[in-house]
Amino acid sequence: MRVAAIDCGTNSIRLLIADVAGADAPPASAGGPRMGEVHREMRVVRLGQGVDVTGELAEEALARTFAAVDDYAALIRAAGAQHIRFVATSATRDARNRDVFTAGIQARLGIVPEVVSGAQEAALSFAGAASVLPPVAGRNVLVVDLGGGSTEFVLGGTGGVSAALSTDMGCVRFTERYLPSDPPTAAEINAAVAAIEDKLSDADAAVPFHTVDAVVGVAGTITTITAHALGLPSYQPSSIHAAVVPVETLLQAATELVQMTRGQRAALGFMHPGRVDVIGAGALIWRTVLQRLVAATDGRLKSATTSEHDILDGIALGAAGL
Repeated sequence: MRVAAIDCGTNSIRLLIADVAGADAPPASAGGPRMGEVHREMRVVRLGQGVDVTGELAEEALARTFAAVDDYAALIRAAGAQHIRFVATSATRDARNRDVFTAGIQARLGIVPEVVSGAQEAALSFAGAASVLPPVAGRNVLVVDLGGGSTEFVLGGTGGVSAALSTDMGCVRFTERYLPSDPPTAAEINAAVAAIEDKLSDADAAVPFHTVDAVVGVAGTITTITAHALGLPSYQPSSIHAAVVPVETLLQAATELVQMTRGQRAALGFMHPGRVDVIGAGALIWRTVLQRLVAATDGRLKSATTSEHDILDGIALGAAGL
């Protein structure tokens, strides 16, 4: 079955067209269990521009998003996808005028987009990440999906999700709230870290960090930090996916990205232009999450795995009924 999955977040909108076999089919060699990738792409449309302040989706942000969806619709038609699933997350959840958004998507794709809850987003993220990582019986895996407007913490294992929480903490939201300067000042960084710590206290209460045996980071902020940690000259998904990187290396990479000017970030070969201004806040979040996990596990957690497969893959599997 050929399906099309669209993940519309606060910063980017992504498309995956894939051939998904039945539940009894053997796992594919790449692209996740029973899933063969046909086309995957991402565009930064910054749908969540200003939502944290105004509570509404801006007209120019809607226009950018609708233009991307028009292009995606043409790709989906050309590929002959049988089922389409469109999922919108944090920015749309928070917007008073989300009916304008949903009507625009329905007019372009002929389907009603799903504005999912934080819990649903967390479950989809775990399904996507877990679809390509080898299961280990008895191991508690924490999937962290660090987006533009929210970050999901999902704990699970071979039996599925055991605990999850979505927090309104993301790279776009925290850039707008705390990091206006270029580069951010020490006072701005300290204020952001204090806010991150507060969110992590809520996460730790809902998803006990001390039980974590392994952590998997997904989404563009974390893959970009991983690219920097690996010293990649360009963005190389094959090198980033399933990379296991020592925590200390990731912490150093995150710190460097926070301290850089936007011009310095833009010069990095792996940096998407749409992440230049928000990667600092994302790096602060990922750095603080990892530090908190190391402390909670008494140093037992020594590395983190990065996955290129995330909520988008979970959406595709769901579109096929899996």
